[in-house]
Amino acid sequence: MRAFWEGIQTLFVDFLFKPLDFLRHLELSSWWFANIVSWTMIAICGYYIVYWCKQLKLHRDNNEENQDTTAHSFLK
Repeated sequence: MRAFWEGIQTLFVDFLFKPLDFLRHLELSSWWFANIVSWTMIAICGYYIVYWCKQLKLHRDNNEENQDTTAHSFLK
């Protein structure tokens, strides 16, 4: 059983976390390059939040949104 858990440890530590180790070492020389993953995710999430809000406004302007509290059967 111990070999099973050590195998999982080897998988994560030696293989799956290697890119994160690279970013950790890169932070010592350049903070901006080390955080490029975070900045990319923030930009992607920001884009889709704006897209989602525009779609909500589009449906509200077309009166397609049912805001009645009995719209869902479990709220009756």
